[in-house]
Amino acid sequence: MRSRVWGCTAAVVLGGLLAAGCGAGAKGTAEVSAGKAASGDYPVSVTDCAGARTTFSAAPKKIVTSNASSLELLLRLGAGDKVIGTGFPPGKGTLTGTLDAQAQQVKVLSQSVIPKEKLLGSGADLYIDTFASMGGMGNGMGDAPTAEEFEAAGISHIYLKSTACAAQSKSTVTDLSAVEADITSLGAVTGTSTKAKELVDGMKTKVAAVQKAVGATAESERPTYFFFDYDSGTKQPTVVCNRQVANAVITLAGARNVFADCDADYKQVGWEDVIAKNPDWIQLAVRNRGSDAANDKAFAEAEKWLKSNAATKGLTAVEEGHFLCIGSEPTTIAGVENADTVEEIAKTLYPGKVG
Repeated sequence: MRSRVWGCTAAVVLGGLLAAGCGAGAKGTAEVSAGKAASGDYPVSVTDCAGARTTFSAAPKKIVTSNASSLELLLRLGAGDKVIGTGFPPGKGTLTGTLDAQAQQVKVLSQSVIPKEKLLGSGADLYIDTFASMGGMGNGMGDAPTAEEFEAAGISHIYLKSTACAAQSKSTVTDLSAVEADITSLGAVTGTSTKAKELVDGMKTKVAAVQKAVGATAESERPTYFFFDYDSGTKQPTVVCNRQVANAVITLAGARNVFADCDADYKQVGWEDVIAKNPDWIQLAVRNRGSDAANDKAFAEAEKWLKSNAATKGLTAVEEGHFLCIGSEPTTIAGVENADTVEEIAKTLYPGKVG
């Protein structure tokens, strides 16, 4: 997803200054074996979170993606012509430039989770899951296919590591190495490793520049930061914890995720918990509505809610207008633009230091 940093009026105080995901129950992720980096170098083996191995003797010809994020990665890798269908399609205008036009040509198998029978009968030889629990989200579409059913249908099944395995992770996520591994892995599987390396190198260069600018800032001097997932509901906030890629994005940008002490990917808390943290900055994280006007409206609604709600209007960030209008997707879902988000956050928190 493109970096969605729109005209947030509060964030323009620069002169004075990501679809919640669902990673629970992850079964696996793709992780390319060593020595298979060159484009078209097969066989390529990938392993899931449990260590089960899947080997590709050639590039897949018909790919189905579970949602827009894995679809976007394939488009960026130049493998979009192999995608025959997707679930959770990107809305028109949510991807940048030519990616949007390409995405709109992909057949939509479901507006949400792809029904089991439709997926198994799609004719795909590879299914890429962004979130391991998508098959069992209580949507009335039946259970996700079993490993045996995927095999019978001739469909290899892999996941994006940085999101699908987040809930199982035993380590705090403070860098984008898992995202970069996803891109490298997909490049190896689809025979586009040269492009994958170019994308990963670009991410590393961007993040390295931010680290050079803000990396020397002492931990105690780094501003505290709250990711306000407005679209997940305001009754009980859903926060990003230290296993979620957003924690890495926030950390690399030189900020302190106020819920970094939570050993999970996501967690529901009470507003009293947010008040106790009293963050210096709040990201108004909304999901892309497909146009700048619709996005601006959503950001304004999120800001208005914080300013009018009795529980939040007294927060330091709210009183000082310290808001960042950055979309949910490029913050919480694996993608090239996680690095762009690192840069955008750092530009706001460290004006003049990050170019």
